[in-house]
Amino acid sequence: MGKIKGLLILSIYFLLVEQPVKGQPVPVLRTPDYKQLVSRADLIYNKPASRSEAGQPIGNGRMGSLVWTTPSQIRMQINRVDIFGNNSATDNFYQRNTDYCGGAGFVDLDFEQPVFNGASFKQELSCYDAVSAVQGQLVTAKIIAWNEQDVMAVQVNDQRKTNAALAVKLRMLRMPVTLRGDHAARSKVEIKGRYIVLTQVFKEKEYYCSSAVAIGLSGNTFAEITNDLTVQLKKTNGTNTSAVFIASAASFDATEDIAAAAILKLEAAMQKGFEPLYKSNKKWWAAFWAQSFIQLSGADGVAGEIEKNYTYFLYVMASSSRGAYPVKFNGMLWTTGGDARQWGGAFWGANQSCYYEALFPTNHLELMDPMFHMYTAAIPSFQKAAEQQWGSKGVYIPETVGFDGVPALPDSIASEMRELYLLKKPWANRSASFMNYAFTKQPFLSRWNWKFTGQWKNGRWEYIDRGDGPFGPVNHIFSRGAKIAYQYWQRYEYTQDREWLRDLAYPLLKGIAEFYRNFPNFRKGKDGNYFIQHVNDNESIWDAENPVEEISAMMGIFPAAIKASELLNVDADLRSIWKEVFNHLSPLPSSKDYPGMRQQPEVWVGAKRSISQVRGFGQRLPDGNTMPVWFFDLCNKGGNRDLVRIANNTFDAYFKERNAAATFPHILSKIPAAAAVLGRADAIKYLLPNMLKGNGRIHVMENRMDLSEGFFTTNIQRIGRMADALQQSLCQSAPPGPGADPVIEVFAAWPKEWNAQFTLLCRGNFLTTASLKNREVEFVAIRSNAGAACRVRNPWSGRLVRIYKNGALLQESKETVLVFNTAQNDHFMLVPKGIAGARLSPKLF
Repeated sequence: MGKIKGLLILSIYFLLVEQPVKGQPVPVLRTPDYKQLVSRADLIYNKPASRSEAGQPIGNGRMGSLVWTTPSQIRMQINRVDIFGNNSATDNFYQRNTDYCGGAGFVDLDFEQPVFNGASFKQELSCYDAVSAVQGQLVTAKIIAWNEQDVMAVQVNDQRKTNAALAVKLRMLRMPVTLRGDHAARSKVEIKGRYIVLTQVFKEKEYYCSSAVAIGLSGNTFAEITNDLTVQLKKTNGTNTSAVFIASAASFDATEDIAAAAILKLEAAMQKGFEPLYKSNKKWWAAFWAQSFIQLSGADGVAGEIEKNYTYFLYVMASSSRGAYPVKFNGMLWTTGGDARQWGGAFWGANQSCYYEALFPTNHLELMDPMFHMYTAAIPSFQKAAEQQWGSKGVYIPETVGFDGVPALPDSIASEMRELYLLKKPWANRSASFMNYAFTKQPFLSRWNWKFTGQWKNGRWEYIDRGDGPFGPVNHIFSRGAKIAYQYWQRYEYTQDREWLRDLAYPLLKGIAEFYRNFPNFRKGKDGNYFIQHVNDNESIWDAENPVEEISAMMGIFPAAIKASELLNVDADLRSIWKEVFNHLSPLPSSKDYPGMRQQPEVWVGAKRSISQVRGFGQRLPDGNTMPVWFFDLCNKGGNRDLVRIANNTFDAYFKERNAAATFPHILSKIPAAAAVLGRADAIKYLLPNMLKGNGRIHVMENRMDLSEGFFTTNIQRIGRMADALQQSLCQSAPPGPGADPVIEVFAAWPKEWNAQFTLLCRGNFLTTASLKNREVEFVAIRSNAGAACRVRNPWSGRLVRIYKNGALLQESKETVLVFNTAQNDHFMLVPKGIAGARLSPKLF
């Protein structure tokens, strides 16, 4: 599959004036000073972090840790994206929040004296070089995570007296043996030659996962096991400089010697030494930062704060999303209190989207690979779940899912589940065998989410259900599958990679379309329209008919599947069936469905009706955390006018009681991104900075992260949502409707009082650079990576635009949408007449 190659964004544009407009300056774009730009996002602590969760993040995308200090120690918890204490078939984590993942071991660098306090203390995270530097009394240290191997390295400079101690301690996360039913977690510390090692093994029935942390210390050292939980290395000479190397590994293969795997990585790093690792990292990160950028400024300082958080978002994602699995929303690689965390080890679709929906425009699609890998690997289980759980065909992706997908069910359980979940069998008549089977299943996994909390009584866990039959917040949601499939489609749109479309995107688009089409509670009504019933609208409305989430999902997924099948010239018979379904879908639910709401401008609502006795409110506005209609390309500029009109009415309705300036969106809220889609710069001006501040119930820590999801859930969800909205405010490349041709529009929702310059990736695989200064768009520059036809909304509405191709004038036009053909590697400059891009640097892009 093709990948977007690394690109040096641009060198220098020389813009020559042929017919200068009086008083208009000549725009000049120079290569950004990436180091200076990125360094504005650095974390600088003049006193120790207030708590471990406020430490500074260091990671290579697969392993990582926050770095924090106590008066005598530098402390870390080594975490990995591929350690899971259990899989989705477990029978031993039936209490909420008890399943765990991620943690490999605690590491302490103990100087045995209080050196990290007082006026001499400083800790600084350089985002450009990805290094955390700690300074104390006569002691300094640099911490990095090597990009080439799963090794973290610490260079220590100790200017204390020559016999000053340094002990490197490796500690277990739990007791050596922890049993939970037939689940066992066994940990062991040991000395292997000159290294200290901590291994973990998790086993339950056929499930197996292991991990290891191995540590080496330069110079003369001795090792000792200090107790059942801890092993340490101590230096024995008086050298001032030491280097500590921390390697990790994980595996699902019971035959693999996981300690040997970690030691192999460790020795590779120690043979090189700290400085070569640091040099390799600096080169890697410099290339990373040169892929894209956003640079903002304004007199009020707000734009600069937005830019700083956006850059930090890219740093954190590059540090945590380059492994075999996507980084978890709840804790990421930054948990510090062991491997337990609120919400456990499952992946929650809405939360994960905070990280992965903002990445396409960054030109770092490699950061999305872990997400695509996890879902693609689990497709066979999703196909089985569609059949077993819902009596449908195709692919069913739950809202909450284990890293390994959805486990198969015994046929008898599956049969009864279908009857119960499709409301063909009364919940009161469920069998004892079904309930006994369900008893031990994880309550956060979608299919068992009707299970609620409980308590221990007489040595037995007694849970309660939620009181509305088989319904719960996430077990009757199908739109997550459509949203994931649409991201597969969007990857094709951004890359134009036909191989990706054929092998990965289209099978999933087809699978989701076929799931909806064959879902037993989806059928054509007397009015000739297809409707869906007994499903949720996200988490808030249960047992609904035509919820806005599901209707929006079908309005997006069917056109995308149809377009993909046309491009690939496959499934012509299915294509005609899908067109018939799409053309007869029920309309989106709106206030017209509720007589009491008809006097106001028409707005969308959660569902046409809700039958649930527990969760109703079908007439409420669409869930602000998902905003489904805005994000399947249904109400974009140039699209359906009625949908755009209702979209604006609905958006305005969110602010009837409180205007945008006084609105602090929830951490998952997509209202700022909806504002961007609709071109609402008036709202963007306030919603972006307010998103970063939290909604009044969130404490933002020194590292810009928060614990909004509960204990040990260090996260940047709100920053990811802000990044998504920011990019769409600056540069949109959406089509007028799903499956249509994308149109690039710069500064579509950007407050004109803030200056901005950016390079972002657009659909069609166009790397786009633009600048807005003093309320005027200066230019638009485009690099065509795939040779697709390019469409750009005229940034100077009504004015004549000159389009230069590879330095020569191509055409002039004042059309609303400028259209021109491209070949791969062509570059274009768009300027209003009077400014000519006649000469471009040969190093352009």
